[in-house]
Amino acid sequence: MKIRDLMIPNPIAITAHASISDAIELMKANHIRHLPVVSKGRKLEGLVTLADLKQGLIPSMLGDVDLKDLMITDPFTVAPDDDIETAAQIIYNHKIGGLPVTKNGRLVGIITETDMLRAFIDMMGILSSTSRLDVAADNKPESLKKVLQIISDSGGDVINVIMTLEKARKRVYHFRLGACKTAIIKKALSKAGFNVLAAID
Repeated sequence: MKIRDLMIPNPIAITAHASISDAIELMKANHIRHLPVVSKGRKLEGLVTLADLKQGLIPSMLGDVDLKDLMITDPFTVAPDDDIETAAQIIYNHKIGGLPVTKNGRLVGIITETDMLRAFIDMMGILSSTSRLDVAADNKPESLKKVLQIISDSGGDVINVIMTLEKARKRVYHFRLGACKTAIIKKALSKAGFNVLAAID
């Protein structure tokens, strides 16, 4: 999945000449926490966050601080054609909440941790009517193949699979299935020697 598939295109932005109070009001009115700072032609100059602006509000009233003093002048950015994993790694590793999306230095979008969480929820089918099976197995490739076959033969429709590692070279496969009764599948897996850790209809 590419950044362009999840980003908010043409996001709200502000110029560095605006006041801190104007920036705060703009963010509150639009329910956003990240505000790109741009110059002519939407060339990205920086990024400000609502938390930083609130801290600088009182000093700005005394004339000591302006928007340029609070903005991040060289923020991390991603491009529209970058993979979504790139944004996720930057946000996670640097503990930031959002990234401007740029093309040739121009602001074309913004992507936040909320956008990626929404994508994860959609891909996992968490909010839709689905079932789930958590199955422990060894780390041999044929184990996953066998589990998938048993699920299919038992009438299960696999939407997606996530794998987590356990101790003693064990893997736990988390299968998201189309809504179904999991008892028959669980019984078939147990009969084949697999440990079903959870089965949720």
